Amino acid sequence: MSNSNEPELRMSLLEHLQELRNRLFKVTMAVLVLGAISLVFARPIFGLLMKPVLDALPVEGRALVYTSGIEEINVLMKVGLYCGVFLTTPVILWQIWGFVAPGLYPSERRYASPFIIFGSLAFVAGALFCYFALLPTMFQFLLQEGDSGALAARLEAGKLREAEALRYLRIGSPELAGDLAKTASAELRADGDGKVEIDGFAPGKVDAVARLDGMGRLLDATAEGSAPSVRPVLRKVMEKRVLAVEALAKGDYAVSGTALDEAAALLAGVDATHTAQYADVWKLERDLASGKGRYESLTWTRPMLTMNEQLSLVLLLELAFGVIFELPLVMALLAVVGLVKSSWLMRYQRHAFVVCLIAAAVITPTGDAVNLALMAVPMLLCFELGVVAVWFIERRRAKQSPETAITPAG
Repeated sequence: MSNSNEPELRMSLLEHLQELRNRLFKVTMAVLVLGAISLVFARPIFGLLMKPVLDALPVEGRALVYTSGIEEINVLMKVGLYCGVFLTTPVILWQIWGFVAPGLYPSERRYASPFIIFGSLAFVAGALFCYFALLPTMFQFLLQEGDSGALAARLEAGKLREAEALRYLRIGSPELAGDLAKTASAELRADGDGKVEIDGFAPGKVDAVARLDGMGRLLDATAEGSAPSVRPVLRKVMEKRVLAVEALAKGDYAVSGTALDEAAALLAGVDATHTAQYADVWKLERDLASGKGRYESLTWTRPMLTMNEQLSLVLLLELAFGVIFELPLVMALLAVVGLVKSSWLMRYQRHAFVVCLIAAAVITPTGDAVNLALMAVPMLLCFELGVVAVWFIERRRAKQSPETAITPAG
């Protein structure tokens, strides 16, 4: 029922189209302006977006490639454009509300500020959920084999401890070196269930070369932390190492390994009171070499990821989750203008669940259940929140008395 004190606002179809054009123009200008400003920070923003991708790659292969001279420039421009879209979210919501506001009751138009604020926060929350919850697990699944990921992490930690153990040898503290090496070797050899992973691995070229390098590091650290009187022993160690090099050149990995073990035994004789500690450090070097050989056998394929493809994938998922978290507000807005009803949504709730699962399966680039759940569960929760919001709006509208209700302008 119309209120005679309220001016009647009616717009023709042409006026509606003109209003829509004006608001789209404002949104476009906001995107361009904020996108141009974002171009100044495009490179650090790109690095931040690619962090989940790079963290899933091996340490020595954490890099993205570009296949043309202008791809890097195009990527940075795309980063600036999408940043403009993300930053323009409040403006977009403001223009949407301004477009539908003439068809609302005056009592409903006061929800403009909550709509814009909560809509912007929901979009940011969706993007953050995607970045911190979905992207790391997704890229770990895509870029690492099941066993290689855990082994790579232990190898990286083992190399860090190995470097510190060798530093202890250089400063003349073999006790601390041995303790650190023993701990590192125990953690490297067993996974979380205590299952040994690197014992029994057939030695190959990668294992033999890594063991040779380890002997070189151990020899250098011992020579630096020892007195000149032990140089004859070090010379004998070098003779054994040369034999290992010759055997390695002939492809005889077993002979090379035996020569290196003999060299390690001679090296432990440099300090008769700390023979066990030197043996522990050499054991760590062997375990690191065997672990590297096993890791290479598991990861015989290498990803070559381009900047443009990875950025497109990340931005697509970020935008998708931002829109998904907007679903309750969109459903509430449709309820306000009278396009959806809670009874209809509840009647087709099961169908909506199936649609959400299908949409999650299509958007998610992986086939595992974990990433599918990370996409589908928030989508279903947002739909349920939207149903509750529609029901709440209908209850509030039903409580309005005919005297205070004002018919929206058509």
